[in-house]
Amino acid sequence: MKRFQIATTCFAMICAGLIPSVRSTCADDPILFVSAFEPGERGAIQAYRFDLKTGSLAPLHRTADIEHPFFLALAPNGKHLYSIHARNFGGKEQEEIVALELEGRTGKLRLLNRQSARGTAACYLQVDATGKALVVANYSSGSVASLPIQADGSLGPATSFFQHVGSSIDKSRQGEAHAHCFVIGPDNRFAFAADLGLDQVLIYQLLPGAKLAPHTQPFVRTLPGAGPRHLTFHPNGKSMYVINELANSVSHFHYDRATGFLSERQTVSTLPKGFDGTSYCADLKVTPDGRFLYGTNRGHDSIAAYRIGPEGQLELIGIEPSRGKGPQNLAITPGGEWLICANMPGNNLAVFGIDPATGALKAAGNTTDLPAPSCIQILP
Repeated sequence: MKRFQIATTCFAMICAGLIPSVRSTCADDPILFVSAFEPGERGAIQAYRFDLKTGSLAPLHRTADIEHPFFLALAPNGKHLYSIHARNFGGKEQEEIVALELEGRTGKLRLLNRQSARGTAACYLQVDATGKALVVANYSSGSVASLPIQADGSLGPATSFFQHVGSSIDKSRQGEAHAHCFVIGPDNRFAFAADLGLDQVLIYQLLPGAKLAPHTQPFVRTLPGAGPRHLTFHPNGKSMYVINELANSVSHFHYDRATGFLSERQTVSTLPKGFDGTSYCADLKVTPDGRFLYGTNRGHDSIAAYRIGPEGQLELIGIEPSRGKGPQNLAITPGGEWLICANMPGNNLAVFGIDPATGALKAAGNTTDLPAPSCIQILP
């Protein structure tokens, strides 16, 4: 009996993160890595264990001295994490990308190396399906680049770089190019860059050796003044969704997997009718089963929920308060049960349960305080 009690106590302490485990602890619970967008020693990546039963977060480890880690990306093998690093975010000095190795499921990270992002205000990272290439979008300088990932997870210097050129109708925000995300599409053949300044989604071929080349269809336009910010693909690979920061809307594009071409099908508002305040969209995510989509409103401080139809069309479910100011980034657990929202100026993380039948959001538990959370990555 005494031995059983000791074993039970140890297991509980492992699950609470009080002592380490030699294997996956609380095996069904994912690990969250969340960036704290702060300068100097306040800049950090905080790891949490996420309880799939209750939606609660238990802190594991804080990796400090990664300044302004605005965006994060996990490698497909779950062994490496990549982060923006900037002493003066958006200044004259080019940002860096930091390669980090995960120490099991402890939440601890070990620095491997750093490479230039080849631009300023680096704001989006993604690793391709092979784990051999990383792409980055640079907002202030309006450029994109690709970097090779070495066998040990470290980064090599950029192998491709493209400077976007142009402008659009909003002279205060669209006087020049502003690449805001860079997403690798289905089949790992193309990469798509939403450029807020150009009102375009630019399309690149993803080639061996972590190289990029402009696609035959070099770009697709959004509505003038829309300001495309982030984009994501439906799990079936037939639809792409773009959230438009300036127009407060989501656009649905049909994606031709054979050719990599895009064609717009629908644009819907993220705000309730009658709202006349100032608000800007930020992020969007689709549930793993492809039934629901969620997008954030900063200013209205809410999350718009949509039902996805059989042809990819969107139907509004409802608009839920984000439980904090400025919802910046979203993440959905691999089983689609929970949505986590990073309220960056609100300095907290908010958790919502996702109704499996309707897709409606329901606030769960208390919010978790964290300085300027800007990006969430989930290790299943």
